[in-house]
Amino acid sequence: MQIGTVIRGHRLHKGLSQGDIEKKTGLLRCYLSRVENGHTIPSLDTLSKIAVALEVPISQFFSEDSVTRDLNTQKLSDEELRFLTQIRRYSTNLNESDRKLLLAMVKKFAATAVR
Repeated sequence: MQIGTVIRGHRLHKGLSQGDIEKKTGLLRCYLSRVENGHTIPSLDTLSKIAVALEVPISQFFSEDSVTRDLNTQKLSDEELRFLTQIRRYSTNLNESDRKLLLAMVKKFAATAVR
């Protein structure tokens, strides 16, 4: 398990950017990128700051939870995860018929998309 991948998964799951974490922790965005890409291993103090910013217990970075499992099995790109996180965030405000309409539109777009 790579801790950077776990951190990225939690960050994207919460719909946060590296800039958002930078503002909450004071850690530089470029440092966060290095951590997420496995180029740097953060100290426990740094992990604690990131955990507070993500509002998760630090132990989440060391366990196989649902976010990590989803990342490992689905192999979604960062762009796909961001997109799905946005859809999830905005769809919570929709009623059931609007959700069905949105899903039908997505299916229609996918069926007519040129690959």
